Amino acid sequence: MPRATPILQEKAIDEAGNIVELAIWRVPVGLRYRGRVRYRLAFIRRGERSPGDHRHVRGVQESYAFVDVDRLIADFVADVRHVTGARTWPER
Repeated sequence: MPRATPILQEKAIDEAGNIVELAIWRVPVGLRYRGRVRYRLAFIRRGERSPGDHRHVRGVQESYAFVDVDRLIADFVADVRHVTGARTWPER
C-alpha cells in the first residue's frame, strides 16, 4: 500500500516565543481521511507546558514514557491488539 506523502512540515517559534507546528500529508485513496489529507497542527503559547510524549487511546490522552524506538513500536502494537482484540495484528 502506498504511504502518505508529506505536503508541508514546518515548526517555528514566533517573536513572542509561541511555537507553531504544521504537518500535512497526502494519503492514498481508500484511507479514511477527509480530502485525502492527514494533518497535525499545533499552537503552544509561550510559557504553556507541552503535553510532551503522550498517546491517545479510545479518546483518552495519557502520558507516555519514551524509552527507544523498538519499545515505542512494541507498545503501539500492544495497544492496537488490545483495542482491536486481535492477537496477531499487526504482525511485527
